[in-house]
Amino acid sequence: MVRNKPQSHIFSGSAKPNGPSRHEILAPREQTIPLVFSSPHSGSDYSADFIAKSRLDPASLRRSEDSFVDELFSAAPDCGAPLLKALFPRAYVDVNREPFELDASMFDEALPEFVNTHSPRIAAGLGTIARVVANGIDIYRSKLTFAEVEQRIRQCYYPYHAALRSLIEQTVERFGYCIVIDCHSMPSFSALSGGFSDSNRLDFVLGDHHGESCGAAITGCTAATLRSCGYRVGLNKPYAGGFITTHYGRPTDGVHVLQIEISRDIYMDEASLRRGPHLQRLASEIRALIERLGRLDPNNLNPAIAAE
Repeated sequence: MVRNKPQSHIFSGSAKPNGPSRHEILAPREQTIPLVFSSPHSGSDYSADFIAKSRLDPASLRRSEDSFVDELFSAAPDCGAPLLKALFPRAYVDVNREPFELDASMFDEALPEFVNTHSPRIAAGLGTIARVVANGIDIYRSKLTFAEVEQRIRQCYYPYHAALRSLIEQTVERFGYCIVIDCHSMPSFSALSGGFSDSNRLDFVLGDHHGESCGAAITGCTAATLRSCGYRVGLNKPYAGGFITTHYGRPTDGVHVLQIEISRDIYMDEASLRRGPHLQRLASEIRALIERLGRLDPNNLNPAIAAE
């Protein structure tokens, strides 16, 4: 069973959305490996109402997406593991945050006391409801109401986490443990630096919350597999893991969570937001990674054992 941190209002809302589901589970016919894949930021369903409230055009809003990441991990069901993916965009609701991690300056009213209004994510404009897109440009034309934000959280955030929690618990019940891979993308160094090359740039950053969210054998296997494909892999810097990693990662309870960040320039055109020529090759390499993680010896997953 997954043990959650004691945190007020974390999952107190209804997990049943009003209307169609805002997420999708791609499930295997039978789960044969103890892995669960989560793609919380690849959603691209932008509602007309959200676009109308934004001062940005749809293409600019998409700068916050982890575009096509769900496609990169689409082999998971064929390999015997479920893939959970958000359909709503990250700019609308970010499920890799606390449920109420909100910037008070975005609202036309005082927020309830249970809302977290101070965090590094909020300071960067990237709370549960983002103030800015990835390049720092403000999203909204005017102030928001807490009622509309709370509705988004209840329709999108709670159901996503209810689904993820259920997949983890089912996996633990079936196999005795679960490995969650939280799938993300990151801007390339060239996109961040204006096009200058960097000999130390990374293709992947693995985040295991500095060894606290998953066994060292999982992080080591992932790094070794990706490096064998010729990729440059870093660990925990600058991405050690977000809310999903820190909230669910409990190796001592048999739940391991590893965040994977993929540099966008190795599989897509960051300017046009189109698939790149190497997307399918990378998807094949990730399929091999999934298969290798599925073969890990569970007796070697404990952090203390793996470190010896």
